[in-house]
Amino acid sequence: MEDALRRLRERFGNLFGGGGGNGGGSGGILVAVVAILLAWLILDSWSVINARDVGVVQRFGKKTRIMSPGFNLKWPRPIETVTKVKIKDVRLLADSVRMLTMDENIVSIDFNVQYQVSDAEKFLFRVKDVDSETVKQAAESAVRQVIGGSAMDTILSGQGAELVAETKKVLQATLDSYDAGVAVTEVNFQSVAPPHEVKDAFDDVTNARENKQQTENEAQAYANKVVPEARGEAARIKAQAEGYRAERIARAEGDADRFNQLVAQYKAAPEVTRRRLYLETMQQVLRDSVKVIDSSNGRSLINLPVDKLAPGAGVLVQNPDETTRAARGGQQ
Repeated sequence: MEDALRRLRERFGNLFGGGGGNGGGSGGILVAVVAILLAWLILDSWSVINARDVGVVQRFGKKTRIMSPGFNLKWPRPIETVTKVKIKDVRLLADSVRMLTMDENIVSIDFNVQYQVSDAEKFLFRVKDVDSETVKQAAESAVRQVIGGSAMDTILSGQGAELVAETKKVLQATLDSYDAGVAVTEVNFQSVAPPHEVKDAFDDVTNARENKQQTENEAQAYANKVVPEARGEAARIKAQAEGYRAERIARAEGDADRFNQLVAQYKAAPEVTRRRLYLETMQQVLRDSVKVIDSSNGRSLINLPVDKLAPGAGVLVQNPDETTRAARGGQQ
């Protein structure tokens, strides 16, 4: 490198410092200038774009085309200039904010945003300082909007995935409204916690919330056990009631049918029907009696059913008083 610089200085010294006639010096200067211009034109008439980049070509300051990765020809400067933009690299922005929640509690959040360039032209020309300012301000605004619209219990209760998704959606919508040419790939909440000044109080709240959840789980488990049992008992009682209802209806219908038949028989033969009903009733009543009193001949005669008396008590007594005592002894 030093030798090349020394030879270049010697060449320019020969060109501008004499050494020969005027004609020879002027000719040497012209040749040197032409050689330099040719070398510059050759070197500046093509551009190499890496595989992860694109090149934005500007002709006299106006964007004309996008260069793809590889070797690309162009007009030398200052006619055309090429700005290389890394479109496949994931860029990272890390930040932290402290803000008020919807229920006026303070929370500190450490977060990061990963994004890529989706449109090189918009990234370069639509918004100023996209990397340093635009994405940062838009991210802080999105986090404040989402967290500011959520309660502290929601933020600290394990619903971070929903909040992150909403933050990413709001951030992308904001950048799209700016035509920033940026695609948000991921948003992460690295730390979400109350400030140190009030951490003890929030720990107490968290413990109370956990106790509440445990109590609710125990109550739900008890309900899961008791409710099916109660439903089964209710179903059993209902089935019994339905059976009793059906039985009573059937019995009532049977009694009604028998009564209707008796009415028809009574209309056909009243005396016979009355006599038969009397005999059937007396038969049913006397069948379960333990003593029968016959007073048809003017004196009381008590007949005791021997087969229903206790052993040793089945003696027929003509004396009413003794018969009564014997019957009482048999019933005991």
